[in-house]
Amino acid sequence: MEANPKNTFTVKVEDGKPGKDGHPAVGPVFRSVLAKDGFPQLEADMKTSWDVFRVAADKYPNNRMLGWRPLKDGVPGPYLWKSYKEVYNEVLQVGSALQELGVQPGSRIGIYGTNCPQWIVAMQACNGYSLICVPLYDTLGAGAVDYIIDHAEIDVVFIQDKKIKEILSPNCNSAKRLKALVAFTSATREQIKEADQIGMKMYSWNDFLKVGKVNPHQPCPPQANDTCTIMYTSGTSGQPKGVMLTHESHAMYVKGVDLFMDQFDDKMTTDDVFLSFLPLAHILDRMIEEYFFHKGASIGYYHGDLNALRDDIQELKPTLLVGVPRVYERIYEGILKAIAELRPLRRVIFNALYNRKLASMKSGYSHKTASPFADMLAFRKVKARLGGRLRLLISGGAPLSSEIEEFLRVTTCAYFIQGYGLTETLGPSTVCYIDDMSLVGSAGVPATYTEIRLEEVPEMGYDPLGVPSRGEVCIRGKSIFAGYYKNPELTNEAIVDGWFHTGDIGEMTPDGILKIIDRKKNIFKLSQGEYVAVEYLEKVYGFPPLVEDIWVYGDSFRSNLVAVVNPHEENTMKWAESNGYKGSFSEICKLEGLKEYILKELTAVAQKNKLRGFEYIKGIVLDPIPFDIERDLVTATMKKRRNNMLKYYQPEIDTVYKKLEAQKNAAKAK
Repeated sequence: MEANPKNTFTVKVEDGKPGKDGHPAVGPVFRSVLAKDGFPQLEADMKTSWDVFRVAADKYPNNRMLGWRPLKDGVPGPYLWKSYKEVYNEVLQVGSALQELGVQPGSRIGIYGTNCPQWIVAMQACNGYSLICVPLYDTLGAGAVDYIIDHAEIDVVFIQDKKIKEILSPNCNSAKRLKALVAFTSATREQIKEADQIGMKMYSWNDFLKVGKVNPHQPCPPQANDTCTIMYTSGTSGQPKGVMLTHESHAMYVKGVDLFMDQFDDKMTTDDVFLSFLPLAHILDRMIEEYFFHKGASIGYYHGDLNALRDDIQELKPTLLVGVPRVYERIYEGILKAIAELRPLRRVIFNALYNRKLASMKSGYSHKTASPFADMLAFRKVKARLGGRLRLLISGGAPLSSEIEEFLRVTTCAYFIQGYGLTETLGPSTVCYIDDMSLVGSAGVPATYTEIRLEEVPEMGYDPLGVPSRGEVCIRGKSIFAGYYKNPELTNEAIVDGWFHTGDIGEMTPDGILKIIDRKKNIFKLSQGEYVAVEYLEKVYGFPPLVEDIWVYGDSFRSNLVAVVNPHEENTMKWAESNGYKGSFSEICKLEGLKEYILKELTAVAQKNKLRGFEYIKGIVLDPIPFDIERDLVTATMKKRRNNMLKYYQPEIDTVYKKLEAQKNAAKAK
C-alpha cells in the first residue's frame, strides 16, 4: 500500500472572502481530490443503510459476520460466529415481531447496552422496517436515559440484561410510555412481573424471535431521505441533543470510505476482522461496522471488560483496531514498559532500530519497506502483542500526540491514521493518508463527501485569511446531519447557509491540511473522546463554601480535568483559624493542606451530583486574586475569557498535570 505519490490530497473549489456587512471573513473551500469533479453518485442498490446490509447478506451469505465470546463461570471462551444469512434471518424475525407489537414506520426504537450481535440485529431491524434507531448511552450522565426515552418518544427498548433494572427503576419515569422491553438474552420472572405492572411487555431474546417467526412480515424499506438514527450527544445545558442522521448520509459514508481505500494496493477484503469495543452508541464504531458489512467482512465484539481487552485481541487476532487516544496511550505505555524491562544492550538495539526505521519513513519509505530487518528483529514482538495480524489502526474522538502516533506507526508494523469529525458529520470529516508522514500531527484532509473551510472568530483573534490561516472549522457536504431532533433553534444556530459550524478552531495549510488547535464553545473533549461541558460543571463546582469562583480546564491530550479556584476569603480564613494556620490570605492560599481540603470538597460535590468519572476534578491551582478585567481574564460582564485564562495559568496547569502523571506512574510502580 503506497501513499499518494504526488501528495495531492485536495482541490480548492472556492477562494476565501474578507468580512463584509457584518459577515465574518471565510477561508478557501477545500474538497477531497476524490470529489474534484463533484461528489460521486451512489449506486441504485446502495442508497440507504438497509441497502448496505441487504446487499451484503445476499452477496456473502455464508461469511462470518458477527462474533462474540460466551462467558462460562465468568471466563470468556473462544469466539462463536453468526453468518450474514443467519443475521439476516434474525433481523426479519425481530422486525416482524415489532410489527406484531403495532410499531409503525417512523417510530423510535431504543437500544441500550454494550456492543453485541443483538445490538446490530435490532439496529438492522429498524433499518429494514423503516423505524428510527435511538442508541441509549448511559455515560451521557445521570438521568440521560430517562430523558432520551421521553424526548425521542421511544416505543420499544432492546436492552442488555444488567440494564433492565435501570429502566424498571422508579427513577425512570419515562418507562411508562414503553410498549415493550426486549432483553439481549433473558429476563427474570420478577422483572417480567414488574414490567407488567407498569403496562409494559417484557420478552427474552428467543421469545421475541419466536413471535416474529410465527408472524412473518415483509420488510418495509426506507427512502434515502428518511431518518435512520437519532444519536444523542452532550449538550451545553447538561441535557443531550438528538442528532438526526439520514439513510443516504450513512450510505454515502460507506461509499466514501470505499473510494478512499480503493486508492491503496492493500485493500480491505472479506478476510478482514474488526474488534469492536468503542460504544455502538457512538458514531465512530457504528460507521466502521457499516463499512465492514459492505465488504462482507467480520466483526468480533469484546467480552465487556476493557481492562482485559488484550485477551480479546489475542483470541480474535483482528486486522483493524479503532480507538480513542486513551486506548493508544495505554498500548504505548505497555510497549514502553516492556522495553524498559529489556536488558540494557537489547534496549539500545531497539532504540537504534526504531530511529533508523522512523528516519526511513520520514524520507519517503512506506512502513513495509522502511526497515524489514528492524521489523523482523524488534517490532515483530510488538505486532505479536496486538494479535499478529493488525494491518490498520485508526484513532479518532480527540487529537493523539504526534509522539505516540509516530511511535505506533513504527513499532506496530501496521498502518496508522488519525481523523477528525463529530456525530453531526457521521464521524470522520477529515482523514490522514496511509503512510504519509507529512500528515502526522494533523487531522488530515477532507473526506470524500466533505467540503471544509475556516471562518473568522474575531473575539479570539482567529483570521482564516491570515498566515497561518485559522478559524472555526465549518463543514458542508453529503455526510452531514439533518438537524437536531425537536430543536430547530439549535439547528439554525449550528447550520448557517448550508455550513455546519463545529465550534472547533482549526489551522489550515494552503493545501487544505487541517489541524485542530482550539475550541470556540465551552465544551471540549478529553483524550478518551468524552465531551465535557465546562460552564455546567463550573456551576456545580461553585457550591462549596470555600469556593468563590472556579475555572475548569481539560486538555484534549489528557484524560483528567483540572481547575483554577478563587478561594472565598472569609470562609478560607475561618478554615485556617480552626486548623491552626496563621498568615495572610495569600499565604494561606499557598498551603498544600488547603488545596487538599478544597479538592476533597470538590470531589464530594461531584459525588453528590452524580457526575461521571471523567468530570471529576483531579488537581487544582489556587489564586487568591479574583479573576479580573485588569488581567484580561474576564469581560466587562464577567464572562470568562478562557483563552486568556489558559495563557495566564499555563505554567501552573502544566505543573498540576506533571504532578498527576507522577502520581499515576508511582501507583503503577507499586
